Amino acid sequence: MDHERARELLAAERERIERAIASNSDAATQDADEQREPGERDSESLYEAEADSGRAADLQAQLAALERAEARLQAGTFGLSVDSGERIPDARLEAKPTAERTVAEEQALRG
Repeated sequence: MDHERARELLAAERERIERAIASNSDAATQDADEQREPGERDSESLYEAEADSGRAADLQAQLAALERAEARLQAGTFGLSVDSGERIPDARLEAKPTAERTVAEEQALRG
């Protein structure tokens, strides 16, 4: 994959993640401001807080993966497996610009 296309994909991925982080933060704030019936408050609030926390953790993991991909782009190793150095197919990078391994390596890692 050429450098310019990789840069475009990573920029679009950063925009998507940052929008999702902002949206998740806005939703958490809105949920905290809503009035609930006394019987609903405890269980519903706990569920929402856990869901928001899970989404926030997932988005932070996605952001960290993006930053690693951006560093690989700068280093000239974007598109190469971090484990084997084998080339990651362009189709995989188009679908998941932050991919760090080939599909086979990822499947082996996950067992």
